[in-house]
Amino acid sequence: MTAQDAENLLFDAGFGLIRSKGSHRIYFKENIRVIVPYHSGKILHPKIVKQVLKAIEITEE
Repeated sequence: MTAQDAENLLFDAGFGLIRSKGSHRIYFKENIRVIVPYHSGKILHPKIVKQVLKAIEITEE
């Protein structure tokens, strides 16, 4: 999963981009903050992918 894929999933789940600092983008929804390192074309580390999917799962419950 790339950073663009993760961003699309977060936007579809209702997260909003609150700020960007350097190469990291910070998304927020209902007291859940997700930080995604944004390097275009690079594959995200499995721990980051797990964090994104967990955040989406929590907000859908």
